[in-house]
Amino acid sequence: MSDWTSQVADTIDSVVGTIRDKTTVPAETAARGLVYGILIVVMGTAALLLLTTGLVRLLDNWLRIWAVYLIVGGVFTVGGALCWAFRRPRKPKRG
Repeated sequence: MSDWTSQVADTIDSVVGTIRDKTTVPAETAARGLVYGILIVVMGTAALLLLTTGLVRLLDNWLRIWAVYLIVGGVFTVGGALCWAFRRPRKPKRG
């Protein structure tokens, strides 16, 4: 007669492993992606602010401040216009 206790333990281990692979692993991957995404957005925003501040201070050494504001404002306006031009329209909701 075979050892049925080890077979039951192996079956339970297999079932628990399968359930873990189908539930915990995707949730862990999604949480990891969310955390890294938030971190990238925060660091990117900080880098953009520091870059803009540095650009204004650098240009202020050679130009008058109104010209610096005009240049930086123009860059952001062109960037915003490009983002607006490449946006995707929303799909209408079906009621």
